[in-house]
Amino acid sequence: MTICATEDTMAPAGPLAGRLTIAADGSYAARLARHDDAAGSWFPERWTLSGPEPYAVPLQGTQPEEPDSALLPLTDGRVLILRRVADRFAVSLLYPAGPGTGELLLGAVATPRLTLLPPAPGGTLAYALAPEADHTTLWRVHGGANGPERVTRIPGRCTGGAWLDRGGRLLALDRELDGRTKTVVVDLERGGETALLLQITEESNDRLLLADPDSGLLLLRSDAPGHDRLGWGVLGSSLPVRFPECLRPTGGTLTPFAVQPGQMLAPESCAVAFRMTAASGTWLGVWRPSERQLRQYPAPEGWLPGTGLWTADGELLLPYATEAEPCGVARMGVPGVPGVPGEVVEPVGAVLPVQPVGAVEPVRPMGPMGPVRQVEPLRTAGQVEPTWAGAGRPTGPMGPHPSAGPEQRPAQPPVEPLEPLDAVEAVEGPPSGEAAESGGGIVPDAGDADNRSTASAQSSATDAEPQHIPGHPQMCRPVPLQEAPLAARQTRWSVISGPVRISGGGCAAG
Repeated sequence: MTICATEDTMAPAGPLAGRLTIAADGSYAARLARHDDAAGSWFPERWTLSGPEPYAVPLQGTQPEEPDSALLPLTDGRVLILRRVADRFAVSLLYPAGPGTGELLLGAVATPRLTLLPPAPGGTLAYALAPEADHTTLWRVHGGANGPERVTRIPGRCTGGAWLDRGGRLLALDRELDGRTKTVVVDLERGGETALLLQITEESNDRLLLADPDSGLLLLRSDAPGHDRLGWGVLGSSLPVRFPECLRPTGGTLTPFAVQPGQMLAPESCAVAFRMTAASGTWLGVWRPSERQLRQYPAPEGWLPGTGLWTADGELLLPYATEAEPCGVARMGVPGVPGVPGEVVEPVGAVLPVQPVGAVEPVRPMGPMGPVRQVEPLRTAGQVEPTWAGAGRPTGPMGPHPSAGPEQRPAQPPVEPLEPLDAVEAVEGPPSGEAAESGGGIVPDAGDADNRSTASAQSSATDAEPQHIPGHPQMCRPVPLQEAPLAARQTRWSVISGPVRISGGGCAAG
C-alpha cells in the first residue's frame, strides 16, 4: 500500500472535514464526521479496517471540533488531532476510553500554518510542515522525547510530501524557490539534509504526486512538455520521464491516490488508482505503465473521494459512507492486475522428471566358489545407505551354506573378487511417481517447510562418492537470474539504494 499526499489534500485553505486518512499499514483510518443534530457539529471518528468487517468508533470530546482540524491515525489505534488555538496549533492524541474518549496533550507549535504530512512508514511517528515567507520548518509532532520537535529548516516554501522508503528515512517535498518548483528529498537520519530529487529541465516546474518504495515508480506533474502533464518515471533509472497520452483526459482532472504494493523492481506492472473529476461527477481510473491505457470504472455510492488502498493480492479497497451504511469498504477486483480473478495467467510448462535407472542383470556365478571377500554395494546418486536388520551388517568371509550337510567338498582355488560396475547412465522412460499422477510439472521438495520457492528438478546429492566408483560427471551450473534472458516486454530496472536524481534527460510521450 502506498499513501500519498496530493495537492488538494495538503492545501492549507479550506476545511478538512469529511476526508478520510488511512494509517500506514491500513489497519485504521480517521475522519471528521458530522452529528445528525440541527447544528451539524463535527466530531472525530476512527475506522477499524483490519477486522472481518469495518466499523467506526466516535472519539468526540466535550465540545465540537472545528472543520479545519486535521486527523492522523496511528497503527496502535490512537488518533492524532491538530487543532488551531489562537496563534498556535495544539497537538493531542485521542483514544477510546470505555464509553468516552481519552485525550493526551502532546504540546503546541507556535506558527501561523501547520499541515500534517502523510502517515510515516511504521505508523508511530507523525510529521508536519510549517511554511513561512522564505523557508519551511519540518516538525516531528509525535514520536519525540519532549513533545513536538523541530527537525530542520528548508529554504523556500514546501508543500506535498511522499515517502521514498519503508524505513521512514527519506521524505520528498515540493519546494518553491526563486520562482520554480522542484522536488527535493530530506534525509531525516542525517539531520534533515536536503538534496535535489526531481528536475526535468532547469526551467520546468516539477512536482511529485506519488511514490512507491517497492517498485520505485514515481507519478509526477510537470510543465516540461509545454503545459502541465501527468508523467511517470522510475527512481534510480536513467530512462527519461514519460508523459502518456492516456493520462491527459479532456474536460477533467486526474489525481493518483494509491498504487499496488509488492511489485519489487517491476514498476511497469504496478496498478495505479486515480480519482477522475469532471463536471459530470467523480469516478475511478486504473492505469498501469505496461498497458498504456486508462481503465475507467464507476465509483461506489458514498465513496469518500481520493481515498483507498491496494492489498497485496491486488484488490482495490474503497471506503464509503451512506445513510444506510455509515462505515463500509467496497472491494474492487480490477481485471489485468496480477492476482485478481479475470486475468489469464499462462501456466508453467511441464518439466520432464528424471527417470530411474533400468534393471541390471545380475552376474551369474561361475560354478562352486569358496569364500569371497565382501564387496561394497553399488550406490547411485540419491541412494541412501541401506539399513541392515539383526545385529548389524555382516562382515568377514561367508561360511558354507547350511544345506550343504556334512559332505565335504574339495577345496577350490581362490577366485579373484569381482570388480564393481561403472555408473550406469539414466535411460529416459515414461513418467512415474507423483509426476505421472499430476501430469507433469515440478514436484515441491517435501523438505521445504515454508514451500514458498520452487523445488529443484534435480535429485538430492549424496554426501560423497564411493572411493572405488568413478566420479559422476559434473552437473551444469544453473544460469543465475541476472544472466537469464528477459522477456521482450520486460524492462530491467536498477536497484534502489537511496535518493537518485532524475536528471534532465528529456521526456517522452509514450
